Amino acid sequence: MDQMVFNISLSILIKSLLNRKALGLNSILNEVFKVVVLVIIKDLIKVVNYYFVNRIILKYFKEFIAVALRKKGKNFFLSSYRLITLKNMLVKVLEKYIVNIMSKAAEEYKLFL
Repeated sequence: MDQMVFNISLSILIKSLLNRKALGLNSILNEVFKVVVLVIIKDLIKVVNYYFVNRIILKYFKEFIAVALRKKGKNFFLSSYRLITLKNMLVKVLEKYIVNIMSKAAEEYKLFL
């Protein structure tokens, strides 16, 4: 797949991010991220492709914060809580982007029947 296809798919993926979501580790709002990323998208694609091809996973990509939230009106049982993980917004986008690349390659080479 060429660079233009990746650029378009990454742009679509970023535009699909929901606004008013919980902040990740970097505390960047999705609304802000959507604007900033348009300026750096070409460089971002180069970085993602480099990490993907060279099988590099940065320690920073593995970090997250887990928060247990109690469901409204529930007792203090374990089932009354739900776990929310907060990740860096850029990491979320890069993970989805790489999954999309892998899915398209799997379809193209008919790896899943």
